[in-house]
Amino acid sequence: MQKRFNQLSKQLLTSGRFAIEREMLRVKADGTLALTKHPARLGDKATHPYITTDFSESQIELITPTFATVDAAHHFLETLYDITALNIGDERLWPQSMPCALPDGEVIPLADFGSSGLEAGRYREHLLQKYGAKKQLISGIHFNFSFSDDLIAALYEGSPERYDRFKNELYLKLVRNYLRMRWLVVYLLGGTPAVHTSYEERCVSQMQALNEDVYSNTTALSYRNSDCGYTNVEPLYPNYTTLADYTSSVRRFITKGDIANPNELYSPIRLKTSRGGNDLEQLEKGIDYIEIRNIDLNPFEKTGIALDDLKFLHIFMLYLALKDETDFADWQAEAFHNQQRVAKEGLSPTLMLTRDGESVALQTYGNDLLDDIEAFNTRFALGFDAIFATVRERVNHVDATYSARLTKVMTDEGYTAWSLRQADAYYADAYANRFRMHGYTDMELSTQILMKAALKRGYAVDVVDRDDQFIRIRHGHQTEYVKQATKTSKDNYVSVLMMENKTVTKHVLAEHGIHVPDGVELRDDDDLRAVWPTFAGHAIVLKPKSTNFGIGIHIFKDGTTFDETLEAFHHAKTFDDVVLLETFLPGKEYRFLVIGDEVAGILHRVPANVTGDGISTIRELVAKKNEDPLRGKGYKTPLEKIEIDDIVVAFLRPQGKTPDSVLADGERIFLRENSNISTGGDSIDYTDHVSDFYKQIAVDSAKAMGATICGVDMMIPSLEADARDYGIIELNFNPAIHIHSFPYEGKERPIGETVLDLLFD
Repeated sequence: MQKRFNQLSKQLLTSGRFAIEREMLRVKADGTLALTKHPARLGDKATHPYITTDFSESQIELITPTFATVDAAHHFLETLYDITALNIGDERLWPQSMPCALPDGEVIPLADFGSSGLEAGRYREHLLQKYGAKKQLISGIHFNFSFSDDLIAALYEGSPERYDRFKNELYLKLVRNYLRMRWLVVYLLGGTPAVHTSYEERCVSQMQALNEDVYSNTTALSYRNSDCGYTNVEPLYPNYTTLADYTSSVRRFITKGDIANPNELYSPIRLKTSRGGNDLEQLEKGIDYIEIRNIDLNPFEKTGIALDDLKFLHIFMLYLALKDETDFADWQAEAFHNQQRVAKEGLSPTLMLTRDGESVALQTYGNDLLDDIEAFNTRFALGFDAIFATVRERVNHVDATYSARLTKVMTDEGYTAWSLRQADAYYADAYANRFRMHGYTDMELSTQILMKAALKRGYAVDVVDRDDQFIRIRHGHQTEYVKQATKTSKDNYVSVLMMENKTVTKHVLAEHGIHVPDGVELRDDDDLRAVWPTFAGHAIVLKPKSTNFGIGIHIFKDGTTFDETLEAFHHAKTFDDVVLLETFLPGKEYRFLVIGDEVAGILHRVPANVTGDGISTIRELVAKKNEDPLRGKGYKTPLEKIEIDDIVVAFLRPQGKTPDSVLADGERIFLRENSNISTGGDSIDYTDHVSDFYKQIAVDSAKAMGATICGVDMMIPSLEADARDYGIIELNFNPAIHIHSFPYEGKERPIGETVLDLLFD
């Protein structure tokens, strides 16, 4: 098979399928276990494909779909973490594998899946009685891996075996080698060097206090992978010679009463089938992927595992599938004892292991393996070069391991105090990224928001065309295609065309008795000259006939000269052959977001502006304001960066300013007349401060156009209860939802979920 490897491309050799599962506890502000039910805001745990529970109601499990790269799976896991962290109220997500401060076992709530999950409930009762609740609350990372079908087919080419037997043997060889060398993963990724004082008395009694609530034996590296962790009562060694041998041996364990079902076989690695997980009858039809289960949560990472560690696991899997096997007969027992030594004594710099029956220093064994894996990477040019330095650092210097670092910080700060500080930091990071979907930040923010809302509900989301912001959302038997978050099947094409044409929009709205500004169409300079006497001396607006986002708009609310109007006309005409000249409507402009029969949000958009400090120029003030992390470019952040362009320069001129003018301390100056967020404006939520009268006008305007989702731009002189003066200046067929979801000031609105309510009613 190595000969075949030499003939394959890097892209094919590294192709695979990857998924991650992460368990974690919910805790209260004092670091004790949250005994509340699984949060309703996270959906039905019995049917949610991404966010569910494990042993207890208090133990959340995040499950990513399968991806073609570890990067994509890791990004998705971080998004799931953010969604979860922000929807559990005042609780926090415990960052450690070993449990937080625990109450007596009998009060720990088992996961309740209702009448549809009676069998799951009975199994949890069995685990509770056999192992105790405290052990069952240990959490970890499960890494699911499979070779791509194309890679297996390429490796199989020329083989005399049946394809299914070849594929099964490939995975079985990988598993056998992984079990032999699993101690390396425990050492590199171990992160449970200590336990809380409330953990199992049998285990705590064997330890000593490192701090008030921190207990360890001082050399432990991974209690989770030790006899104090998530293991069977006695070590069980399935037969991995063939798939039939494996399933037969597991059935014998069940018959003897060692385990109740295949799920109770707590092996560091499992054979899995996409048809039924651990179901033995389904597994006998063929192995689809393997599940690595001996990975501790890394409390130094928000996701619980570093991306480089996932990449190491990837190349480790490739290496193990190709590595020649030893003929040492007692390899399973040796592998188990090596794991136990590393788990309980891994922080000892003089730890000795055994290799094929011979004693060897951990560092020697580890460096030999890394030399071999690095040579494998170089030989086949697999591209994993960057990950080896930190891995080798951990092997050569025990103080660099995650567990050594953890032991130090928890000894200094305490088990609960340090863990809560990490949990708070990860919550803060989740909040700072609440408008982002990791791995998709190149896409428009409104699209990211809709995707995150769908994931929160457990809907499947596929990116059909990334550049075009085209996604597919699936739930049950329903599929919806959405472009740019608000272009959906609920709106018809002619409504879009009508709103795209500002002349048609005004005509239709006027026919329905809705107030719109007076105006004319201009095609050339002569048209402007002909109508100028009518508009001279009045507040006016010039805008292209068919553009959005404030592009090409010029507003002269105090009137202007013919020459300035002509200049504005020429600029607007670069965006459309026809330009509208309209009377300026007084008042403040408000954006009403209509979704279905309701107004989902209302914003007042303040034009791009800066406030002086008595020292900085306007240009410098703009640069400073643009440093706000909420500001970006291309609709990927809640606010857009301010750009100093010709329009800004022209707008400053009547105010006696240039971009290089210094503003007095506290002096506020506007940089544009139009208030679009797309040109650097600020968004202020007014949804709860506008009367139903204006909201109904917005809904009626959308209905007049036959639109289901649209943005209604309304000028309102006064929001007083008895004031009913207004004018509709524009309807937008593809309104941005991010400006309502995350305004500059005011309440954030769950617009993504409102769109989903419309699509999946």
